[in-house]
Amino acid sequence: MPDTKLSRLSLQGRQLLAASLGLIAFLGLTGFALDRAFTETAENALRERLKSYTYAYFGGMDFSRGKVLLPPEVAPDPRFNRPGSGLYAVARGDNEPWQSQSVLGQPLPLDAQLAPGVQRFDGPLKISDRDGRKLKVYHFAMGLIWDQDGIGAHDDIALTFHVFEDAAVLDDQLAIFRRALWGYLGAAALLLLLLQVGISRWSLRPLMRVARDMARVKNGEVERLPGQQPLELQPLTGSINAFIASEREHMTRYRNTLADLAHSLKTPLAVIRARLEADDEDLRQTVHAQIDRMSEIVSYQLARAARSGHRLYHTPEPISGHAESLVQGLEKVYAGRGVLCEFELDPDARFQGEVGDLLEVLGNLLENAFKWARSRVLLSTRVEARAGSSGRRLCIAVEDDGPGIADAQIERVLQRGVRGDEQVQGHGIGLAIVQDIVRNYAGEMMVDRSPELGGARFTLRFPLSR
Repeated sequence: MPDTKLSRLSLQGRQLLAASLGLIAFLGLTGFALDRAFTETAENALRERLKSYTYAYFGGMDFSRGKVLLPPEVAPDPRFNRPGSGLYAVARGDNEPWQSQSVLGQPLPLDAQLAPGVQRFDGPLKISDRDGRKLKVYHFAMGLIWDQDGIGAHDDIALTFHVFEDAAVLDDQLAIFRRALWGYLGAAALLLLLLQVGISRWSLRPLMRVARDMARVKNGEVERLPGQQPLELQPLTGSINAFIASEREHMTRYRNTLADLAHSLKTPLAVIRARLEADDEDLRQTVHAQIDRMSEIVSYQLARAARSGHRLYHTPEPISGHAESLVQGLEKVYAGRGVLCEFELDPDARFQGEVGDLLEVLGNLLENAFKWARSRVLLSTRVEARAGSSGRRLCIAVEDDGPGIADAQIERVLQRGVRGDEQVQGHGIGLAIVQDIVRNYAGEMMVDRSPELGGARFTLRFPLSR
């Protein structure tokens, strides 16, 4: 599966994202449903209001003998008497056309005459007012029959009564409602999100505590995870504690076995050395050399086997004391050449691993530098930021003022059993051992030329867990 930003979200981030999307969808649908319900209710109320205006006119109007409509003395709404008020009434049919005073100058859309008893509600319809501005109106029309007794055989008057109202009235109501609706829903969404953040942090706190405890176990501060955990996490923490105990028991048994093996091998070799003292000189030298070679191979294989164990749990180890002890011994060995070692050690630098691995790395690199140096060796340590992440890493560099290593020879020199110069004493496995240790700690090793001393520079970088 490709590594995406979404897949790298924390559990809390996933919870908040899912809750936010669900909350937005729910409140959005709720707001839409309430808006539609209010709109339909408002339009229905408008329709009933226009219908009541029509019945009010019908109940109070009369017709003259010339079929001229005589409206009631008091209009159902004062706006019918005010030109351009937004409320208009028109009657069309067998009678003389009639319209309220508010219609003056308004070109209203009048349809064909409706049959008696037929009602129609339309809107909003677009019209132009007296000033040419575009308006929207709601329209209610009803077909009526007016029965005038005593006028004649054909005294019934069929007409269609139209009532118009400016849509701005309804639009203003909807705007006020929508502002209040979305304002309250937005405030509710914010409060619910804040509540969800609090709930998420509270519910994930045990898991975060387990992560912190795991980091403490990894750094060697404690030996196991605490037993007080929520019910859902107890199987996980129990399995981790069982794994830690099994791993430590395995490592202890493994190291004891290796120590026993080393002790068992040393005794026969010592006996062979003692018996050789009385033998031929040439044979003695040859066998001595082979025994030394066997001892080196045994020591290397035992050290390599010990390093192959699991190293998740270790205590940060200071470097300066071990480095000074190694350098003191090497300066005595190479005292005839006058090689001295300088230090640039960061006091905060710590090696998070086995002490034996640290000594193996420093010993091989420093011995290699002393072999090739003319007079100076430089050992430096520092803690630096890891590129592309928020973590840190330990940097160890060993430099000398010797001839250095050509770029084309670097890969060859790092191979097991290969020496830079066959005339120089050694077996060609020291740098290979260093490579194995660095690789087991997920670190990296770089070989180049020292900008300060001019010889070879070996730079090791180990990731730090904190």
